[in-house]
Amino acid sequence: MNKRNEHRLKARSHRTWGTGFSRVVLIGALALSAGLSAEASASSRQVGTASWYGPGFHGKKTASGERFNQHRLTAAHPRLPLGSRARVINLKNGKAVEVRINDRGPYHGGRIIDLSRAAAQRLAMGGIARVRVETMP
Repeated sequence: MNKRNEHRLKARSHRTWGTGFSRVVLIGALALSAGLSAEASASSRQVGTASWYGPGFHGKKTASGERFNQHRLTAAHPRLPLGSRARVINLKNGKAVEVRINDRGPYHGGRIIDLSRAAAQRLAMGGIARVRVETMP
């Protein structure tokens, strides 16, 4: 075997090892993620800033496919499963509301949840509020 062939053999064996290793890592990651429920990816309790959205989105389609209704007790959350329920507690005044997750967001401002106008009114919040979000069974 000459030097040129040795070089090709080394390059090919390196590629094969890298590809095989990538496959093992990918399969392992998929196996691990399959064992986790969707709720496990989002903590059962979160504390952070909530905002609300209403008139500008009323009647538009949400991530769940339904039309947004600002008068219903719904919310947008980045990771909780669509259709799941969450209790949101305003940490300033202790008021709480149960909402159904039907959309994705919020996408700005470091906020953890976007509430419908009706949910925000039940919490007696202005534009934003510090809240605790608890997932419900």
